[in-house]
Amino acid sequence: MLYAQMFLYLQVLDFFTTLIGFKLGLAEASPFIRALMQFGPVVALLLSKATALALAGACVSMHKQHLIRWISYWYAGLITWNLCTILVNAHCR
Repeated sequence: MLYAQMFLYLQVLDFFTTLIGFKLGLAEASPFIRALMQFGPVVALLLSKATALALAGACVSMHKQHLIRWISYWYAGLITWNLCTILVNAHCR
């Protein structure tokens, strides 16, 4: 259950760090989210988070919670990347 909570927090952090990056003019690296950007950045991110939550729910229903733990590590790295690019971009301005 701890990893499920951590997964949810990481989704929120990814949402906000990505939005901040967009505000600073940074580009999205994910082809999935780039395809959704036609609906606007907030909608694209909300759709991607809904997809992530649906997949996490599928993992729980199939008793594959260990996958949530592994993907949480990936999201932690992604958020770290977002923060680094935000800091570098803010520093270069």
